[in-house]
Amino acid sequence: MSAKEEILARIASALHDAPVPASVPREYRMTSDMPQAELVTLLVDRLEDYKAHVDVVEEAELPATIAERLKDAASYVVPHGIDEAWLADAALADDARRRVDAPGAVLGVTDLDETGAVLTSSAVSIAESGTIVLDGTPDQGRRAISLVPDHHVCVVPVSTIVRLLPEALPRMDITRPLTWISGPSATSDIELERVEGVHGPRRLDVIIVKGL
Repeated sequence: MSAKEEILARIASALHDAPVPASVPREYRMTSDMPQAELVTLLVDRLEDYKAHVDVVEEAELPATIAERLKDAASYVVPHGIDEAWLADAALADDARRRVDAPGAVLGVTDLDETGAVLTSSAVSIAESGTIVLDGTPDQGRRAISLVPDHHVCVVPVSTIVRLLPEALPRMDITRPLTWISGPSATSDIELERVEGVHGPRRLDVIIVKGL
């Protein structure tokens, strides 16, 4: 008998008459009936607590709001599947500022590092934790474009907001490259001192859009 087998045999002998523990019922919440307006309020509260800037706008206001958030960026990147109507504001008409990341024409790390901001949509948002999930679909793009630039402007359609994680999971394709965002990049791992911009954008602007 090997040492491993001997140890396992001793453990089995010691536990042979131990009572079988009772099963513990899973009583955590799986669904929520929170009204949409309250979901938005909860998500805004959590995001602002994470030091993100949040706008809640009507769909018609979206292009102007995006232009306002990107006005200080010398350049910005968008995924190839972004809705062009979102970029219809006159302030975004200068194509020299815009960089498009597309299959077959992806931007390198140096290009992304030199880009001031990124604009993406999002897949689902969890109000209770203030978490936004990107899944790499064409209007959200590769993970790199939302992680390398220092400023992320993220559009959150109201229809994609849920309250709880168990509600969000069925909306996700776990075979896709998921990026979970809870506020701007920050860590307090070293001596509990908050440091921003460690593993992603230092600035996060979230635009929650009613009607989408």
